[in-house]
Amino acid sequence: MTLIDLLPPLDKADPDSLFEAFEEWVSERGITLYPAQEEALIEVMSGSNVILATPTGSGKSLVAAGAHFAALGRNEVSFYTAPIKALVSEKFFDLCAMFGSENVGMMTGDASVNADAPIICCTAEVLAGIALRDGADADIGTVIMDEFHFYAEPERGWAWQVPLLELPQAQFLLMSATLGDVSRFEKDLTRRTGRPTAVVTSAERPVPLKYEYRLTPLHETIEDLLGQQKAPIYVVHFTQAAAMERAQALMSINVCTKEEKAKIAEMIGGFRFTTRFGRNLSRFVRHGIGVHHAGMLPKYRRLVERLAQAGLLKVICGTDTLGVGVNVPIRTVVFTALSKYDGHRVRRLRAREFHQIAGRAGRAGFDTIGYVVAQAPEHVIENERALAKAGDDPKKRRKVVRRKAPEGFVSWDEETFVKLQSAPPEPLQSRFKVTHAMLLSVIARPGNAFQAMKKLLTDNHEDRAAQRRHIRQAIAIYRSLLAGGVVEQLTEPDEEGRYARITVDLQEDFALNQPLSTFALAALEILDPNSPTYALDVLSVIEATLDDPRQILAAQENKARGEAVAQMKADGVEYEERMELLQDVTYPRPLEEELNAAYEIYRRGHPWVSDHPLAPKSIVRDMYERAMTFVEYIGFYELARAEGLLLRYLSSAYKALQQTVPESMKTEELVDLIEWLGELVRQVDSSLLDEWEQLTNPRDAEEPGTVVDAPAARVTANTRAFRVLVRNAMFRRVELAALERYDELGELDPEFGADAWAEAMDAYYAEHDELPTGPDARGPGLLMIEEVPEEALWRVRQVFDDPAGDRDWGITAEVDLTASDEQGTAVIRVLSVDRM
Repeated sequence: MTLIDLLPPLDKADPDSLFEAFEEWVSERGITLYPAQEEALIEVMSGSNVILATPTGSGKSLVAAGAHFAALGRNEVSFYTAPIKALVSEKFFDLCAMFGSENVGMMTGDASVNADAPIICCTAEVLAGIALRDGADADIGTVIMDEFHFYAEPERGWAWQVPLLELPQAQFLLMSATLGDVSRFEKDLTRRTGRPTAVVTSAERPVPLKYEYRLTPLHETIEDLLGQQKAPIYVVHFTQAAAMERAQALMSINVCTKEEKAKIAEMIGGFRFTTRFGRNLSRFVRHGIGVHHAGMLPKYRRLVERLAQAGLLKVICGTDTLGVGVNVPIRTVVFTALSKYDGHRVRRLRAREFHQIAGRAGRAGFDTIGYVVAQAPEHVIENERALAKAGDDPKKRRKVVRRKAPEGFVSWDEETFVKLQSAPPEPLQSRFKVTHAMLLSVIARPGNAFQAMKKLLTDNHEDRAAQRRHIRQAIAIYRSLLAGGVVEQLTEPDEEGRYARITVDLQEDFALNQPLSTFALAALEILDPNSPTYALDVLSVIEATLDDPRQILAAQENKARGEAVAQMKADGVEYEERMELLQDVTYPRPLEEELNAAYEIYRRGHPWVSDHPLAPKSIVRDMYERAMTFVEYIGFYELARAEGLLLRYLSSAYKALQQTVPESMKTEELVDLIEWLGELVRQVDSSLLDEWEQLTNPRDAEEPGTVVDAPAARVTANTRAFRVLVRNAMFRRVELAALERYDELGELDPEFGADAWAEAMDAYYAEHDELPTGPDARGPGLLMIEEVPEEALWRVRQVFDDPAGDRDWGITAEVDLTASDEQGTAVIRVLSVDRM
C-alpha cells in the first residue's frame, strides 16, 4: 500500500483527515512520532509555512513526506529540493516507493523524467529557474527545501533564496539541523506568502551525545573506543590524503574478528576493484576499515556505505563532506582537528560545520548514546606525554623540551571544543546575485518585467548597499542585452503585458542545462569536417564549455612544468631563464586562440554568456591522444585521490557530446570517440551514466537504482566502442615505441618482454629514422582486425606509419575477449613486432 491509497477524497481532505491518514501510515510501520515531528506535521497539514530546525536523526524526512501527502490532498504540486544531484536521486526513489512511481518526477538540469507528476524532486537551481520564469503563476503549491543551510553557500546560495522571493503562492517547509537564528525568515515568509509560519525547533536529540576531549595519540584513542564497543567510528580528517594515511596506519590494529572478516568477504563477493585506490580500499574494507571522501568513485563510496549499514565496518576514515545526504550509520565521531583549510586560509571550525559533523553520531533505533571525541593537537599530546614521563620531579619537568606547534598552525584546545558544543550555528548570510540568465528569465515571463525586476532587486534579503550594487549591475546587463539586439523595449505593452521582449530563440529550459551549449553549437560550425583532427576538435569545443576540474588541471600543469624543466636543463638553459620560461607552461588548451576569438564574437550577440567564461582544456582529448585507459591516466598524473572527480568530468563530457552535437555533425570517427568515452565511463563505474540514462528513459527510472556491486556490462558487447579500446591500446604501444620506452612496453606486455621490444625496434630504426605518431598514424585504416568468434579472440595487426610510406612494419597481437570482459578493458597479447 502506498500513501496515495490512504488519501481522503478531495472534498473531505481537511487538515484533520490528512493528519489522521498519514499518522495511520506511520503507525503501520511501527514508528512513533517525536513531539517535534508531530508539531511540524500538524502545522504542515494546516497549511502553515514550517521552519524545521531539529538535530540530525530526528526524522525530518518523514515530515517532508507528510508535506507531499498534504499537497496531494489539496490537489497541488509539491517540489522537493536538495543541494546535490545524488541526494535528489536518492529521494526520488524513496518517494516512488511511498507514492508510486507514476506520481513522482525528477528534474536535475541534465534531464527530466515524469516532469508533469504532482511530486517533483529537483536541485535548488532548477526550482530557482522555474521561479524566475513563472513567478507567482508557477504551478507549485508546496516547496520543501532540505539542507536549507546551503542558503549561505557563497556560489549557490542565491538558488535557495530566489524561490522564497518569487513564489508567494507556495507553502514552504525549510529543513536543516544547523539553521541558527531563523526569526527573520519566519517574519519574511509570513509577509510574502500571507500564511502563518511555525518555527519548530528541538535541541533534544533522539540519541543524545556525549562529548570527550582526548590527550592520547589517535591510534590509542581508536583502540580504546573499539575496546569500549563504541564502533562504528567515523574518523574525520580535513584532507583526503590524511584520511587515506590514517586508514593505512590503522591496518596494524585488529578491528574485526575472523567471523566478521568472513562476512565482509562474502558481502563483497565479486565486486571489481579496478584502480590502484580500489585495490588499497579492498585491503582496508576486508580488515574492517572504510574510507569515504568526495574524490572516490561512486561505486567505492556505495560499497563502503553498504558495508557500514550492515554493521561490518568498525572504523571509517573520511573527510568532513560526510554530512550531506550520506546514509552511513555511526556511533562515534572523532575529530582529528578543530581547524581546517577552507581554500583560502586555515581557520577554526565554525559552529555550523562542527554541529553538521558531530550530529552524525548516534543511530536512532540502534544507539542510546552517540559519542563525539576531539583529539588534542599532536604537539600538545607529545608534550603532555613527555611531562607525564618526567613525573612530579620539578627538575626533570624543567628539562623537558616542548615540541612547538607547526608553522601556520591555528590552535585549538579543550575550551574551543566546549564552546563549539554549545555555540549556536552562525546566522545564515544572504548570497543573492544578478545574472544575464536572471534578467532573461524575468523578461520572458508575461507582465511588466521592469516592475518584476524592481521588486526582485529591492525586496530581497540583501542590505541596502548590496541592493544598490545589484541594481547597477542589472541596469548594465539590461543595456548590454539591448545593445546586442537580444532584447527590445516596447513603447506599448504587448498582448501579455510585456514592456520588453526577447528577440532571439532561447534554448529549451534556458539556464538549466549547460550554459555554453548554444555557443558550442555555433563554434562547431567553424570546424572543418574533412580535417584529420575534426573529431578531436569537436571534443575540444565541448570540453571548453565544461567546468574546470582544478585538481586535474593542476596535475597536468605540474607534469608539463616538470617535463619542461627537464628539457631546459638538458638544453643548458640557466636557472633564472628557466623560471621565467616556466611561467608560460600550463596545462594543454587545444584551439584556445580560435575558441576565444569565436567566443568574443558570439558574446556580442549573446551577452548572457559573459556569466560563464570559456575554459579551453584537454582532459578527454589528452587521454584519447595518449591512448590511455582510466587507470593509466590516473597513474600518469598521480590522481589516485581524484578518481571520482575525473570520472564525473568524463561523464559530463560524454553527456555534453551526446546532447549538444547534432547528428548531422557526427562523423564516423566522432561516433567512435563518443562510444569509446561512454564505454570507458561504464566500465570504470556505470552508476553515473546509469542515473543519467534513467532520467532520459522514464520506464527505466521506475526501477529503484542499481545494486552496488552489480558488474558492468561486458566490455565486448559494444563492438564499436571495444574496437576503439583495442585501437587505443595498440596505438599506446606505438607511442611508447616511438619514445623508446621499452621498460614500459615490457610492463604492458610481460610475455613479450622489454628486450624483445628493444630488439624489434632496433631492426625498425635500422631502416627508418623515426616512427610517426600523428593523426594519420592512429587512423583506423592502419589497424586490421580479424574476428575469430570460435576462439573468443581477435587477431590484430597495428601497422606503423613509417616515413617511407612502405607500411610493412607493425605489431601483431591477439585480443582475448573473455579476459577483456573479466577485466573491463582490452586484454592484448603481443605476438611479434616485425616487417610483414
